[in-house]
Amino acid sequence: MKGHSEKPSNALAAHDWAGDAGVRWLAQLDRFESMIEPIGNALLAQAGYAPGETVIDVGCGGGRTTQQIATAVGNGGRVLGLDISTDLVAAAGDRARRAGHTNIRFEQGDAATAMPGGAPFDRLFSRFGLMFFPHPYPAFANLRRMLRPGGRLDIAVWAPVADNPWRREVVQVISSHIALPPPQPRSPGPFALGEQSYATDLLQSAGFRAIRFNAWTGGQSIGGPGSSPESAADFVLSAMQIGDLVQAQGAEIRAAIRADLVAMFERHHTDGGVRMDAKAWLIGALA
Repeated sequence: MKGHSEKPSNALAAHDWAGDAGVRWLAQLDRFESMIEPIGNALLAQAGYAPGETVIDVGCGGGRTTQQIATAVGNGGRVLGLDISTDLVAAAGDRARRAGHTNIRFEQGDAATAMPGGAPFDRLFSRFGLMFFPHPYPAFANLRRMLRPGGRLDIAVWAPVADNPWRREVVQVISSHIALPPPQPRSPGPFALGEQSYATDLLQSAGFRAIRFNAWTGGQSIGGPGSSPESAADFVLSAMQIGDLVQAQGAEIRAAIRADLVAMFERHHTDGGVRMDAKAWLIGALA
C-alpha cells in the first residue's frame, strides 16, 4: 500500500544540524556514537596523532572523538571541537570538563564559512561531519584555510548506498509502503561524498594533494550494540531523519512499516544486537 509523504522532495537530504537534526542527535547521543564508534576508532588509528599537535575536529557532535584526540596530543597539544549545533557544543563542553580535559575547547560555527579561533591547525579530523554542505566547493576551500601549509586532513564519509545494506534495506522497507523522494546524487546528505571521483575533485579544487582512500567495512549496530529488532526499528523511526517521512503517515501505515522493519532486523539479529553490513571511506590528504 503506497501513501504520500507530506515532506518536500529533498526531505531525505536536507539536515538542519543547527536546529532539529542537532537536537535529535543529542537526544540519542550514546546510541549514535556507539553505532559509529568503530569507524571513528579506525579513522583515529589512520590519523595517528602525535603529542604537541594542534587539531580541529569538524562536526564534533558530542565531542567523543575530540576527547580521544586530546588524549593523543597530550598537554602540549590543543584541540578545538567545531559544530554548527549550539546544543551539541554545550553538551560536548560539559562532557569534556567532567572528563578533566584541559587542552580542549569547543566553538559553535558553520565549517562552510567560519574561521575558528586558533587557525591554522596542524591537523583536521571529521567523522561524518562534511557531507551536508549546501555549497560544498567553497566549503572545502574554507576547510583548507583552517590548515597550515603541509597540514593533514583525515575524514570519514559513507561509501555509496549500494555498499551500505544497513541504509539500503531500511529504505527498501519504507518505500514498499510510502513514496519516497528520489535520491539526488551528490546532494547534501549522509551519502553525498560516496563517489570517489567527486570527493577527490572537491579536495583537489580546494587545494589538497596526496589524496588517498582507505575502505572500512564492518557491521553497523543499528540503534547501538545490544539493540533488539524492536528497539532498532524504534530508533530508525524516532532518531533517523527518514523516520520523519513515516511519522507523517496514518497510524495503519506507520504500524505496517514498523512491523516490516522489525521483521527485517530479526534476520540480522545476533547476541550483540542488530548488525548490518556497512562501508565507509577513510580519506587522507595534505594541505
